[in-house]
Amino acid sequence: METQNPKPMAPKPAMAAKIKKEEKISNVRGIRNAFLVILICAAAAVCIFLFGMGYSGNFEGGDTANHPLNLAGTVYKGGFIVPILMTLLLTVIVLSIERWIAISSASGKGNTTKFVADIKADLAANKIDAAMDRCRKQKGSVASVVYNTLVKYKEMDSNTVLSKEQKLTTLRNEVEEATALEMPSLSQNLPIVATLTTLGTLVGLLGTVMGMIKSFQALAASGSPDSTELSTGISEALVNTAFGIATGAFAVISYNFFTNKIDNLTYAIDEIGFSIVATFAATH
Repeated sequence: METQNPKPMAPKPAMAAKIKKEEKISNVRGIRNAFLVILICAAAAVCIFLFGMGYSGNFEGGDTANHPLNLAGTVYKGGFIVPILMTLLLTVIVLSIERWIAISSASGKGNTTKFVADIKADLAANKIDAAMDRCRKQKGSVASVVYNTLVKYKEMDSNTVLSKEQKLTTLRNEVEEATALEMPSLSQNLPIVATLTTLGTLVGLLGTVMGMIKSFQALAASGSPDSTELSTGISEALVNTAFGIATGAFAVISYNFFTNKIDNLTYAIDEIGFSIVATFAATH
């Protein structure tokens, strides 16, 4: 007796359509390789330091060993720590711009607060199809999570096997799973910004200490202190302090700003998810 191997089941058209629509609704963009950003910022920082601030016209007699004539020359006197701090600062700026673009696309085309209110109004009127159309127009992470949950809502609506409590549990799980898929893309690269908050300050402090060491060495020299060495050490200390504070401050502001925006998006998803479950419970 011959045994027939079961043929692999093809994906259901409904599931394929769901995946296709989900890809169209969710349009979060971002930089995946932050290490490449750091390398580019490092190259830019070194070029600015050597060819911009280290330009001979910024120093007396055209010699970088002499006193600086302007602010660029003073910054150059900060030593090799300066391009490192510039790299950190440029990285924070670039990643902040990248997060702004990514989170803006995640918010969708329209105002998120109005979108939440409109979806809740559609749910209150039991207009599921209208809510799904609104998600297609809005796009973004919030709309994607809501759309996927509404797809599951219609599946549960036509399901005659599961009990009401099982259906409600399935809807809650759908909200959690859809949120878990969308939210990581929003917080991407933010841990790097958080790290630079502390790293920038510590590197700046290291440059400050090294500059003060040079200054004290100049004071301890036999005979009259070398004014050039003394000024170089003080410049290095103050420049590195300024860069370290600027990097840390900008990173803190950026991190807290984008974390707050992500929290607002998460709150919007939770609010609509609760409304969807409550609507299903009230109408079934």
